[in-house]
Amino acid sequence: MERSGSPQAPGKDKPKPPWRSEGLPGSPGGRPKINWWRFVVTLLVVYAAFFVVSSFVDSGSVETISYTEFTKQVNAKNVKDIYAQGLSVEGNLRAAAKNPDQGNETYTKFQTEIPQFANTDQLDQQLSSGQVEITSKPLTRGFFSNLLLSLLPVLLLAGLWIWIMRRGASMMGGGLGGLGKSKAAKPVEAGRVRVTFDDVAGIDEVENELVEIVDYLKDPGKYRRLGAKLPKGVLLAGPPGTGKTLLARAVAGEAKVPFFSASASEFIEMIVGVGASRVRDLFEEARKVAPSIVFIDEIDAIGRARGGAGGIGGHDEREQTLNQILTEMDGFSGAEGVIVIGATNRPEVLDPALLRPGRFDRTVQVGLPDAAGRTAILAVHTRGVPLDGEVGLDQIARTTPGMTGADLANLVNEAALLAAKRGKEKVGSSDFADALEKLQLGAARSIVMPEEERTRTAFHEAGHALLGMLQPGADPVRKISIIPRGRALGVTLSTPDTDRYAYDEQYLRGRITGALGGMAAEQVVYGVITTGAENDLEQVTMIARGMVGRWGMSERVGPLTILPGDGAQPQASPATLATVDEEARRIVDECYERAVQVLSDNRDKLDAIVKALLEHETLDEAGAYAAAGLPAPGKFSEN
Repeated sequence: MERSGSPQAPGKDKPKPPWRSEGLPGSPGGRPKINWWRFVVTLLVVYAAFFVVSSFVDSGSVETISYTEFTKQVNAKNVKDIYAQGLSVEGNLRAAAKNPDQGNETYTKFQTEIPQFANTDQLDQQLSSGQVEITSKPLTRGFFSNLLLSLLPVLLLAGLWIWIMRRGASMMGGGLGGLGKSKAAKPVEAGRVRVTFDDVAGIDEVENELVEIVDYLKDPGKYRRLGAKLPKGVLLAGPPGTGKTLLARAVAGEAKVPFFSASASEFIEMIVGVGASRVRDLFEEARKVAPSIVFIDEIDAIGRARGGAGGIGGHDEREQTLNQILTEMDGFSGAEGVIVIGATNRPEVLDPALLRPGRFDRTVQVGLPDAAGRTAILAVHTRGVPLDGEVGLDQIARTTPGMTGADLANLVNEAALLAAKRGKEKVGSSDFADALEKLQLGAARSIVMPEEERTRTAFHEAGHALLGMLQPGADPVRKISIIPRGRALGVTLSTPDTDRYAYDEQYLRGRITGALGGMAAEQVVYGVITTGAENDLEQVTMIARGMVGRWGMSERVGPLTILPGDGAQPQASPATLATVDEEARRIVDECYERAVQVLSDNRDKLDAIVKALLEHETLDEAGAYAAAGLPAPGKFSEN
C-alpha cells in the first residue's frame, strides 16, 4: 500500500503546509530561503559597530576641562558659544587653546561642570560681555540611550517588513492569513477516545455494519489476503440525536486509531479556495498517521448536489470544497488507510458523485430506537444516576416512543435535576414522570386565566381527549392538562402502546379527527371558533396534504407523489395541484363533520371530563378514562 508518509505518532512531526507556493522564498522554484534570525542579528551587529566607531570619533574631539580653565577662556573672550543643560556645559572656542590639565593638549570643543557654589550671576555677565551665544540644548546622551533611540526606527521597519513578508506567504499558500489551515488538523489520540461500542446502545443493527470496519483496522492483513479492500467512506444518515457522532467516536475507540473530527461548515468561507485548502490539510494530516478515521459532521453543508442555482459555474466555494473531497477520497491521490465517516440528516440532497462506490461505499441508516433500544439507552445514561427501586426503565421506554438517544439522555438529566432540587437522595418514578411531562408538554406557566377562558380551554382539551378515546385504533390518551405550558393554554398527550412504523388511512383520519376535536368542541358548546386551534390546524393540513399528495390515499389523485417530502417544488400541473387541495379539503371536512357528530352524541362524557379538569387541572390516563366513564385503552368497542 502506498502512502504519502510513513506512520508516525501524532504530534512528533511538524506538519507541512497543505499548499504549494511558487515565487516565494523557500518555495519550489523560488529564491533561496532567508534565515530571518541571522539577518536580524547581522543587521544589529553592523549597526552597533558603526555607532560605536562614530561615537568614539565624535567623543575624541570633545575635551573635558576644569571650571577654572573655562572661566579663564570666558574672561579672555575666547568662548564662541555654549550649550547648557543644568550645570553641564558644552561649547566651542573661537581659537584653539591648550588644556594644562591634559598636558597642554590643544582643543576647540570642550565640556565642563559648573560647581554648586559658583556665582552664576557673575558668570552670566561675563558671558554676555564676551558676546557668547548661549543655548539650552540637551547634551549628548549616553551610549545605550543613543543606541536604543537610533535602533528603534530600524527595528520597527524590519519587524514590519518581516510581518508583511510572512503575511504575503500565508495569503499565497494558506488563504489570506492562515484561513486555509484546517481547524481539525490535530487528531484525537486513540488513548483519549474513551467511547466504545459499550457506550452505544439501542442501534445494534448499525453497530453490526461498523464492526467490520473496526475489524479491518485492527487486522488488515486478514482481508488483504483475500483481496478485500477497505471501504473508503461510510455515510451515517438519520434524524438528529440518534447517535451518529457517538457511533463514529466508538469506531475510533474500538479500532484504537487516530480520530479526526470536523464539521462541514468549518470548510466554508467567503473566500473561494479556502475550503479546498482546509480539506487538503485535513487529509494530509490523516494520511501521516494512517490508518485513521476522518469524521465530517453535517456533510450536507458542502455535499449538496451540484448544478443548482446557488453556485456560479465551477467557481463556487461550496463546489470547490466538494470537488476537493471527491478527489481526496478517490482520485489520483487516494487516501489509502483513511476512512471517512460522514453524518447527515438529509441524505437525499447529497451529490450522486459523493455516494457512488469508491467514495461513500456504504450508507447506514441510523433510525429511531424501538422500545428495547430505548431501554438499553436508558440503562447507559443511568449508569451514574442513583435510581429508586420503584423506577422501571422498561415502563419509561414504553411511554417515550419516538424519542432519540439524545432525548432520552436529556430526560434522565432533567429527572436528576428535579430530584436534586427536591432534596432527594435517589431519582424516583415521579421525577421521571414530571421530567417527561416537562419535555413533552412544555414548562408550566404561572398565569391567571379568567374563569370563562379556563372553562373554554377545558372544553377544547376535553374535545381532543374524548375523540382520541372513541376513535377506533387511536393512540391512548396519556394526560390532559389545562395548565398553560409554553405557548399553549392546555395540552392533551396521546402516545401509542407500541412503536408504529406504518400508518393506514383509517389511523390518519383518526389523527385528523382528534386534532379537530378542540375546534369541534368549541363549535358544539359555544357555537364559535377561537384562535386556540392554530397549532391543531397546522397538523391537520400537513396530514391531509400528505395523504393526498404523497401517500396515494385519494382516488381522484391516485398513487402519485405530487408533494415531495423534502420540501422541493411540486412537479405537477396547476390543475393537479388544485385537485390535491380539493381532496385535502374534502378529507378535512369529512373528519370535522365526524368530530362534531361524535361530540354531540357524547355530550355527557364531554361535560364529565370538563368537570374533572376544572377540579384537578391535570388528569392522567386512568383519571381521564374514569372521568369519561370509558374502559381502559384497548377494551372499548368500535361504535
